[in-house]
Amino acid sequence: MLYQIFSLLLEVVTGFLSGACLLRLYMQYLRIPMSARSGNPLGRLVFALTDWIVLPLRRMLPSIGALDSASLVAAYLLQLVEFGLLWLLAGGAGGLFAVPILAGFGLLRMAISGLTGAVIVYAVLSWISTESPMADVIERLVAPPLTPIRRVLPLVGGIDLSPLVLLVLLQIMAIVLGHLQASALLAF
Repeated sequence: MLYQIFSLLLEVVTGFLSGACLLRLYMQYLRIPMSARSGNPLGRLVFALTDWIVLPLRRMLPSIGALDSASLVAAYLLQLVEFGLLWLLAGGAGGLFAVPILAGFGLLRMAISGLTGAVIVYAVLSWISTESPMADVIERLVAPPLTPIRRVLPLVGGIDLSPLVLLVLLQIMAIVLGHLQASALLAF
């Protein structure tokens, strides 16, 4: 019971922080303004949550084109810490080699879950007429994966079904990722 409670708390904390690192990476890739002057409350939150780990890493890791490698490495390191602690608490069963593999899969799962959440928020906000700066940020986050779907899928009765299609595709990706993770761990 204590292991489950600790596991849940650890997953929530590391998931929140590594998700913020991934969001920072994605927002910087899309060039979404995140400074206090931009009026983007999500950007300010992401900076507040991730500066402590990203800024020191940025001194050692240069960006790769438009990708902020420090944010990506920070997210991976947080996942590595999570799975390393869980491995230690489980008594080191399964071998240490599985920890980096699980951290990599955890990072991919986090990206899929984050995009799924953003699409759901986008769909809900699209039903409500709002002038919120948060609505603009969410729209800019989900526009890149929705654009190719919108090119193929026409409006049905004036309704955009592309968010629903993207949600289904993300769920399929999560299922495939789960099977790949199970196969990779069984191979070792």
